[in-house]
Amino acid sequence: MSHKSIAIDGPAGAGKSTLARQLAKELGFLYVDTGAIYRTVALAVLRAGADPADPAQVVPLLEGMNIQMGYGGDGVQRMGLGPEDVTEAIREHRISGAASKVSAIPAVRAFLLDYQRGLSRAHDIVMDGRDIGTVVLPNADVKIFLTAAPEARARRRLLELEQRGQEADFGAILHDIKERDFQDEHRPVAPLKRAEDAALLDTTNLNLEQSCDRLLSLIKEKIGL
Repeated sequence: MSHKSIAIDGPAGAGKSTLARQLAKELGFLYVDTGAIYRTVALAVLRAGADPADPAQVVPLLEGMNIQMGYGGDGVQRMGLGPEDVTEAIREHRISGAASKVSAIPAVRAFLLDYQRGLSRAHDIVMDGRDIGTVVLPNADVKIFLTAAPEARARRRLLELEQRGQEADFGAILHDIKERDFQDEHRPVAPLKRAEDAALLDTTNLNLEQSCDRLLSLIKEKIGL
């Protein structure tokens, strides 16, 4: 039995995770947040006192890295590092930049690639990230590229952090988002870009419900659900 796969790519703060999770719920598919997997690697690197941008420091840590992924009763993806649940810890603001740096290291991407592809062979999935439609799942049944203006993405990120009780500054978040866009678009391995056969959706002026409705229409039209 072949499984259906939906690849959602786009820059930081475009709403990928929120929308992908909602779509998976609506469709009865498994949701895979690849950003959370890279964030878990970044957390392990920072805890080891290593520089996330230095392959010589990061690569030796991969061999003993025990990354776990599971799902709670609410269907939310939980990330583990060894026996510890780090689902909340990886959402700290400092992890974002580190995740972008480790994800630019080819050995890290290779380390996680088979793991991600294996999930698509075992389940109907909605997977989001930066290079899902271009590298991880180039034969996905549906590919979508989500984007939004940097200012809109920074506002969403600020609200998300405030709702978690974390202090945040709009200017700093906007700067970090623009810097991460540049890093993701210009990294030599699997840069952020729209796959040629990906549908484009700009969510700048759309709320969550409108964005979800647009995406569901695109998906149903493509795979006949």
